[in-house]
Amino acid sequence: MVRMISHKDRLNIIIITLIAAMLFIPFLGGVHLFDWDEINFAESAREMIRSGDYLTVQIDYYPFWEKPPLFIWMQVLSMKIFGINEFAARFPNALAGIITLLVLYFSGRNLRDRQFGWLWSLVYAGSMLPHLYFKSGIIDPWFNLFIFVGIIYMIRYTDPGHDHHNTRYTILSAVFIGLAILTKGPVALLIFGLVAFIWMVISKQWRIILNFKFLGIYILFLILVGGLWFSLQILNGHANVIMDFIRYQIRLFTQEDAGHGGFLLYHFVVLFVGVFPASIFMLPSFRQFKDDHPSIRRFKTWMMVTFWVVLILFTIVNTKIVHYSSLCYFPMSFLATSFIYDLKKKNLPLRNWLKSIVGVMAIFFGLVPIAIQLFIKYKESIIESGKIHDAFAVGNLQAEVPWSGWEFMVGLILLTGVFGSLWLFRKHPFRQIMGIFISSLLFVNLTIMIIVPKVEGYSQNAAIEFFKGISGEDCYVDTWGYKSYAHLFYFRKPPPGPVRNDDLEHVLTGDIEKKVYVSVKNIKASDFSEQYPGFIRLFEKNGFVFFVREP
Repeated sequence: MVRMISHKDRLNIIIITLIAAMLFIPFLGGVHLFDWDEINFAESAREMIRSGDYLTVQIDYYPFWEKPPLFIWMQVLSMKIFGINEFAARFPNALAGIITLLVLYFSGRNLRDRQFGWLWSLVYAGSMLPHLYFKSGIIDPWFNLFIFVGIIYMIRYTDPGHDHHNTRYTILSAVFIGLAILTKGPVALLIFGLVAFIWMVISKQWRIILNFKFLGIYILFLILVGGLWFSLQILNGHANVIMDFIRYQIRLFTQEDAGHGGFLLYHFVVLFVGVFPASIFMLPSFRQFKDDHPSIRRFKTWMMVTFWVVLILFTIVNTKIVHYSSLCYFPMSFLATSFIYDLKKKNLPLRNWLKSIVGVMAIFFGLVPIAIQLFIKYKESIIESGKIHDAFAVGNLQAEVPWSGWEFMVGLILLTGVFGSLWLFRKHPFRQIMGIFISSLLFVNLTIMIIVPKVEGYSQNAAIEFFKGISGEDCYVDTWGYKSYAHLFYFRKPPPGPVRNDDLEHVLTGDIEKKVYVSVKNIKASDFSEQYPGFIRLFEKNGFVFFVREP
């Protein structure tokens, strides 16, 4: 049953909001946006502001058909408040993190009790990839949240105890799935439809969903919300954008896109490793359900179905990208929470095999910062040995990034926290698990604060700093031989005039009225010079070579 919000719940809302804000908001702008996805979305938002066209998603001021605009609109609003910068681009996902933890708290409270709600919030926030995504500028945290809430209201609709609220839950589920469609596209409906269909097959409750009233109301509100942007595009004569969008969605499912391929079990590995430690503690929940209350069995069934639908669907899809399976974070964290909750309530021991897997994974993650720092310490010797055969990677490593020498402590903190919890609380399994999740949470935050900015200093910083350095100049800027959105966002490219003459081929070979700057990776620099001898080589820095052509 859904309970009213009490005074204690209001206090918990304040506490969770403050904790989540402290976890997700600080250091959002501490590092440049990463190519491609983060800069892609932020650039679309920036171009909306510069062009004044808030209906059409654009990249380089051309229609960009890969994504609908809802998340871009969120970034636009954030940039209107905080300015066009990294903090503003990532702030919407910090809000998504706060709201997600509140949703998990109330979902857990409604299902069992407040302790379960708190525990679910901690398990989600204390797992690595789920936490990391709330510090990013990518689209998936909101997309996943909308689908999850749509599924939650569908669970309530199909609960026999909620007959008098059926219409309200139907509308709310349709609205949130519609918002997911506005965020990332029709794949939201595909995922939700598969989850609902398989649940019907398993539960054999066809009549609950397959009735004219439910379907009529659901489809109506789904179209009103999810179809809003698509309808406006058609009414404004941009039906071609919609067709390009549909073709792009089909291509993602049928072939590798933009080099994002992977082996068959790619997402199994990503989820098991990336959602540590929840991925470990969810494993016992795959056994037969033994909960007493039917509503808990029903909820577990929905979560299991959601997990397997997403995992299998994106295993089949040829394009493999880490965040494609990120909706699994919700059922995974729920199943882990269920195990931990039962362990505490029933005073069960923590099995040795679980502790062993946790220990191995902690060693793996804890050694990464240590290995990175050792590698950087001896990078000159490694480069001189000739063991690195990629000239671009060698150029990246030549970046002058300041290290204090203590960064390895980030890994030691995780190892100390995990193994210290296992040893100190060996007679208290629940405390062991809490110590593991808190150690993981601390590790992720310290990694984002200390390690990630230094890694970014080697990977893309040289190119971005160059684009920022010429951002006030009246010139053309582009990249050659590699795909990037960094030159658009960090150069702050202005809207083109009525007649466009800024396409790559024109600025490389045509008649130009102002300078042209081009960024090329060092492995392609010779090819570029041969093909375009009119360009003068300015300098090379950290694997990037910069050229200029005078008008």
